[in-house]
Parts: sequence; structure tokens; C-alpha cells
Amino acid sequence: MDVGRRIETALDVAVSHLEAPGAPPQLAEAIRYAVFPGGHRIRPRLCLAVALACGDDDPAASDAAAAAIELLHCASLVHDDLPCFDDAETRRQKPSVHAAFGVPLAVLTGDALIVAAFETLARGAARRPERLAALVGLVARAAGSPMGIVAGQAWESEAHVDLSAYQQAKTGALFAAATVAGAAAAGAAPLPWRLLGECLGEAYQVADDLRDVACRQEEIGKPAGRDATLGRPNAAALLGMGGALDRLKRLTREAIEVIPSCPGLETIRAEIEAQSRLFLPASLRPALV
Repeated sequence: MDVGRRIETALDVAVSHLEAPGAPPQLAEAIRYAVFPGGHRIRPRLCLAVALACGDDDPAASDAAAAAIELLHCASLVHDDLPCFDDAETRRQKPSVHAAFGVPLAVLTGDALIVAAFETLARGAARRPERLAALVGLVARAAGSPMGIVAGQAWESEAHVDLSAYQQAKTGALFAAATVAGAAAAGAAPLPWRLLGECLGEAYQVADDLRDVACRQEEIGKPAGRDATLGRPNAAALLGMGGALDRLKRLTREAIEVIPSCPGLETIRAEIEAQSRLFLPASLRPALV
């Protein structure tokens, strides 16, 4: 089974558990709506790429880790779009969850997806308790505070924000979790893989800032120009388009350079180069050459 099918199958199994008899029907519908169809699934692809590079000796555990990372990402999108944060009416070329189902169900959908991430880990890595313990800790760190996506969202309420710290928490945390969880699921030491995830996470956030400034809503599938409207930190606004593009190029090069030695080194290098090209929409990719 190829990586894309592994991810979609693992996500479908995870969501199906939330649709079991007795579940509130609208909540179950909203949960599936939040997860499918997905975007490029960059974070779970990165997780599986690392697991494969490290031998992938327990595919059930690595699939669970990849699905857990994506469920947390989907939860963060649902909450990020809420009126109290970005007040975004669209996501992935369709109405956001709160626009389609209402704010109360959107809040609960995000909550349910966070819990589902850890349930998915528990089911998938149960045969290797020592790996499960490591995975829960690594993924939880990426989800909460002081360095996870909850902290990243909270920084938007602070008067003074360090751009790099904000980006590392809001976006980099899940990328770092993807790399270290992929390694841990395959029985490899996770720490050497953290820098790769941090570099890619910062690169992705810079690309997202560029999309927000330079692209139309129809191209990126969500409202554009929200950072300026809401007074949020934005690399393109702070550094200029040229400066942000230079930073993106540098971070992508650094990510390739810091990949740890592993059996699948050449394969994962090629995968990261391919995935990095998807960070920007087609209209901005020529500027990276």
C-alpha cells in the first residue's frame, strides 16, 4: 500500500471509531467533514517518510503516529477558523466547520479530534508499550503548552511576539512531532530527527505567510490577507516578499542538510524535496528557482 493510501486508510479507521452507534449524529458528521477530503497531508507524509527511512518495522505504529499528527492538525484548523480567532468562513475550498455546523459543534469537533489522536496512538502502538509511551509524550508536547500548537494559538493574544518562537509553536511543533514520532514508531532514536521537523515547520509557516499576502482565496482555499486584517505576525510583511522567499529557500536547504544518517537517506531526501515544492501554490513556485 502506498503512503497516501496508508494515511487515508488510517484516518478513515480513526474517524469510524468516532461514528460508532450512540455517537451524536451531527458531531459525527462534523468530524468526518473536518478530516475529509484533506489537503496534501504533508505532516503525516513526513511522519511515514521518516518511519520508512528508519526501517518501518511496525507499520501499525507508524500509521497510527501519522494519523494522530493529522488529526491534531485538523483539530487546529477547526479551532483556528472560529470567530474568536481567525473568523474564517472557508477552509480547503469549502465552508469551515463552524460555518457549516455552527460554533458549538465546531468547538466540540476540534476537542474530539484531539482526543481521537491519542486514542489512535493507543490502538496502533499497543503491541510496543515502550514505543507507545515515547509516542504519547512526543505528540502531547506538540499539542499543548509551552511549545505546542495551543501555545502557538495563544501567542496571538500577546502584545509582543517573537516571530520565530510564534512560528515554531504554531506550525513547527507538528512538523517536529511528525519527524520524531516517525522515528520513534520505527524504534529509532527520535531526538536526532527534531531539527529536520523544525526547519520544515518554519519553512512551511513562511510559505503560508507568503500565500496570505500574495495569493487569492480561490488559490489557497481559505481567506487571504487575514494576518494584516487581524494584526498577526507575518514573515512576508516583516521581511518583504524577497526576504521571505530567501528565508524559505534557506530553511529548505537546511532541512535537507540536517537529515540524520539512516538506511533510507536518499529516498527521504527526494521525498522532502518533493514535499517542499508543495508548500507554495503554483503561482509562487517559480520565485523559488
